Amino acid sequence: MADHLLEVRGLYKRFGGVVATDQLDLAVAGGGVHALIGPNGAGKTTLIAQICGEVEPDSGQVLFAGRDITGLPGHERIALGLGRSFQITRIFRSLTARDNVALAVQARSGSSMRFWRPVSAERVLRDEAEAILAEVGLAESGGRPAASLSHADQRRLEVALALASRPRLLLLDEPLAGMGAEDAQAMVGVIGQLKRQTTILMVEHDMDAVFRLADVISVLVGGRVIASGAPQAIRDDPEVRRAYLGEDELAL
Repeated sequence: MADHLLEVRGLYKRFGGVVATDQLDLAVAGGGVHALIGPNGAGKTTLIAQICGEVEPDSGQVLFAGRDITGLPGHERIALGLGRSFQITRIFRSLTARDNVALAVQARSGSSMRFWRPVSAERVLRDEAEAILAEVGLAESGGRPAASLSHADQRRLEVALALASRPRLLLLDEPLAGMGAEDAQAMVGVIGQLKRQTTILMVEHDMDAVFRLADVISVLVGGRVIASGAPQAIRDDPEVRRAYLGEDELAL
């Protein structure tokens, strides 16, 4: 449908004898946070990888803004407006936080290919990098080497790298992973601010965060979406309750 920013149709992916996504359908409207939840092995991360172009589906389609992007490589999807963070942080640890983001801005804009000049010497890149760092709560950490940042701040930095591509859809794969309560609370605040400016598709196991942030929740079990709707509807759905029987993490 035209009002869906992202559509997944009949996506199927098998790894040997394991079916990771099983004729999976998903629709993400523009605006707000759409959360993907499900037990371990439900296929959440594999789905995100197929949306990003890192994993090729065996069959099915991925459509973005009405365009079939199933066969496009990842960098072309980024150019169209897909940004992503990962379960495991991927940053340039030897560079400062500012230069990490400036390089990501440079990659998007192609503003300079003069690699013999420090990227931080380009004022436009530096200014935009600092603005993005401020968005994720790292305004005071731009000059610090990424390796010296705490785990939580490295996670924020990775979100900043994704934002540097100016995504229309930001894919967050377990953004709160490995965080303590205080840091998780801060990240929830960051995501709450970001949802005002871009659509977010988020995989997350912290159910408190999911129900605070999400406008729509889709539940994956066995590679399929078994329910999709507003948070309260998901809480009340009997099929969701059966799927999570005996698990505390949904806090139903």
